[in-house]
Amino acid sequence: MINRQRLLETFLDYVRIDSESTHEGAMADRLAVDLEAIGCRVERDNSQAQTGSETGNLFCTLPATGPGQPLLLCAHMDTVTPGVGVEPVIEEGVIRSKGDTVLGGDDKSGVVAIVEAMRTVVEQNLPHPELQAVFTVCEEIGLKGSRHMDYSLLAGKRAVVLDSSGDAGKIITSAPGQYKLNATVVGRRAHAGVAPEEGISAIQVLAHAIANMKLLRIDEETTANIGSVCAQYATNIVPERAQIQAEARSRSDEKLEAQGKHMMDCLEQACQKFGATLEGGLSRSYTAYSYREDDPFVLAVSQACRRAGLTPSLAASGGGSDANNLNAHGVQALVLGTGMTKVHTTQEEITVKNLEDTAALALALMTE
Repeated sequence: MINRQRLLETFLDYVRIDSESTHEGAMADRLAVDLEAIGCRVERDNSQAQTGSETGNLFCTLPATGPGQPLLLCAHMDTVTPGVGVEPVIEEGVIRSKGDTVLGGDDKSGVVAIVEAMRTVVEQNLPHPELQAVFTVCEEIGLKGSRHMDYSLLAGKRAVVLDSSGDAGKIITSAPGQYKLNATVVGRRAHAGVAPEEGISAIQVLAHAIANMKLLRIDEETTANIGSVCAQYATNIVPERAQIQAEARSRSDEKLEAQGKHMMDCLEQACQKFGATLEGGLSRSYTAYSYREDDPFVLAVSQACRRAGLTPSLAASGGGSDANNLNAHGVQALVLGTGMTKVHTTQEEITVKNLEDTAALALALMTE
């Protein structure tokens, strides 16, 4: 049985630690102290050279005291902005910030569940396989921590990532891959009032390309969106450069490739039509993953939900997580709900009950 009061107090402590993306150093230091105190071997990789964080990813390993395959439990330490100076408040069993920052339950609800469950197995001398808590950096800015992780430090090939909205018991069995599109249309500058025919308007070219793109909901597995179009010139100048930032996502790699190609074709054809050129293009952010309902790992996690008194529910996600990169590196990884809601807003909240249920599920997974 988890220590509910300690769980809550630890969560409130953790969300008060500033840890916006790239500034996870203090959070990593606190976790290292907490988990070394129960006998974990604590290591950090050197991923900060690629992520720009103050620290590397944190690996906290507890030796086996019983049979079973090693289990990884993963959560990310960073929060989105505004995440400095969080002051949590509790009202009728719901935890929120005071309203001018995010709460940081994304993903410190996952972090604290792992810590409390590991404390419990040690204190109660519960038999368990080798357990490893993996706390990543820079998840919120492109899954950078797990992308640049030192995978040689992982203890096993099965992982649960505690990092989804939805009540404890929710299991994400599939998630999309993503392409980022960062490109610049290069036209030709001219005086818009004196000799506009000598110019090639990069804005006009980009507008033509966008008008021909299929965007937003493409099908049940695929989406595409433009986040930014930028070109700032005086009105008497034919603009020579216009930038676009966009994305495409799909749970089907084939559909993702097709959507990415379609968006690039629209840009290239517009450039050809008007005589402009194109710089930049697509970059792969992460790869899709999918599990069948009868996959042995899905069934095992579902059974752990039931042992924790929860009803398992399987779902597909439209977002990426560290699980995408873990799966791409040969680690079976599923994402679990922790109960956090309204994430990435100053209205973010989580119930005390979901904190407790998530920790109970983590404990059930560790002692299966």
